[in-house]
Amino acid sequence: MKTTVVTFTFNGFQENTYLLFDTNKNCVIIDPGCYDRHEQNELTQYIEENELNVRALLGTHAHIDHVLGNAFVKRTFQCPYYLHEKDLPTLKSIDNYAHVYGFQGYETSPLPDFLLQGGEQLEFGGIQLEVFYVPGHCPGHVVYFNKENNFVINGDVLFNGSFGRVDLPGGDLDTLKNSIYNTMFKLPEETIVFCGHGPETTIGKEKLSNYILNF
Repeated sequence: MKTTVVTFTFNGFQENTYLLFDTNKNCVIIDPGCYDRHEQNELTQYIEENELNVRALLGTHAHIDHVLGNAFVKRTFQCPYYLHEKDLPTLKSIDNYAHVYGFQGYETSPLPDFLLQGGEQLEFGGIQLEVFYVPGHCPGHVVYFNKENNFVINGDVLFNGSFGRVDLPGGDLDTLKNSIYNTMFKLPEETIVFCGHGPETTIGKEKLSNYILNF
């Protein structure tokens, strides 16, 4: 079944929030970065105007820019939240530093309803997603691969011509390289990569020219 991907760019980090939906209007929200009322309304308006049924909130990881809208989405749509178990400490730490980044109004994220480990096959109506565990940017990073429509929601693992930073707590360059070479680069070359920041790319393009190749 066809799955449509819609991108919203939110908050001061220019984070990409993804909304996936199938032809029967089943919908999942991935990495909601909506922080202020305007951004929250933008996301809600799209969902309401298209009469979508939000089935789940999925996290690639729990850095602050990717979870600013978690509490809002959970409260508004009453949907289960999925996150890798190794990113729970990252999620729980945000209250301690949100103000440092200017997010004094940060609303504490709810804890996950379901803890991921990697290897899961998730299905929400006609939306089918395979979960791959790809640490390195942070300890509990995962990506969501849709084989039927040939795309991956990849958070901050790969970027167009670059890769996720490894200087934050829990980051590690060798671990990230392993995730990229042994998981991401094993996907079909025509796979569209939807990134946590910036424009999308493809696996084939990044295998040829990504900056990670220089390390």
